[in-house]
Amino acid sequence: MAAPELPAAARKRRHKAQYVPGQGAAKRARGGGGARQLEPGMSGLLITCNMNTRKCVAEAYSLLGEYAEQLYGPEQFKDQDDGLLGSEEEDDDDAEAALKKEVDQIRTSTEQKQRRFQSVESGANNVVFIRTLGVEPEKLVHHILQDMHTTKKKKTRVILRMLPISGTCKAFLEDMKKYTETFFEPWFKIPNKGTFQIVYKARNNSHMSREEVIKELAGIVGKLNSENKVDLNNPEYTIVVEIIKNVCCLSVVKDYVLFRKYNLQEVVKSNKEDGTQQDRTSASQEKNSKEGNEVENRKELNTQELNPEDINQGEAESKLSKSSNQQK
Repeated sequence: MAAPELPAAARKRRHKAQYVPGQGAAKRARGGGGARQLEPGMSGLLITCNMNTRKCVAEAYSLLGEYAEQLYGPEQFKDQDDGLLGSEEEDDDDAEAALKKEVDQIRTSTEQKQRRFQSVESGANNVVFIRTLGVEPEKLVHHILQDMHTTKKKKTRVILRMLPISGTCKAFLEDMKKYTETFFEPWFKIPNKGTFQIVYKARNNSHMSREEVIKELAGIVGKLNSENKVDLNNPEYTIVVEIIKNVCCLSVVKDYVLFRKYNLQEVVKSNKEDGTQQDRTSASQEKNSKEGNEVENRKELNTQELNPEDINQGEAESKLSKSSNQQK
């Protein structure tokens, strides 16, 4: 026998949604917690790639995980539900009080939800930003490049450059000046000193002036210690300034020239390959030089052949010779 059909009013009736403790936290935890795009106050790694950003992120996770475990040990994870179990037992709390309590617990356990490495939206094409937690970006990236430079073992296919970012601030000159006065101290404030250069790159930003930024930051380094000197050939430190939209990413790195501008594809090339490339460059320059000398020699010859004085002198000698023959 078929079940009786419910009245239309009953079919439209809906049960009032009830608050389930821990449900919201579980959903947010799947996203890894924290901001999902690059913003001031972050530290991490800025990675460039050749079009395939998804594969770039996968390669970055694998590479960073391998070397971070060497430096910091295995990543430790904490149970996100530990602080929320008691809420289920408090039947007397109403939904509003339980919700407030859970929000407070979420705020106090934000770092527990964040993993050691978390990709966030960079704001530029072919650029990936990996936010770090409990990691020194400069130390980690230098360790990776040192190993790859020594072993010459290629470990990535789509990652090009990997730049550590120790600090970020708003990409406005006054904000950058105020921030770097403190940021540069560990490397350049008395008694610390060193030779340096500044490398600047801006993406999706048109209101910053490269020359003005470099001039102001170099001035701040000079004020911290007058013995800090600029060296554009082989500096001890390289100040990396990467601007994306309205965020300025900063770091101070070593061995920037040795590690080929922190390019993971170039740093693994052998000395033989380097020598071959240098020989090709030298041969090309020598060839161009020879061709240039030949052109100059031809010009000189043409100039000599067309010299008016020589032409006039030749005509005069020819006339004298004809006159002498006629007299004879």
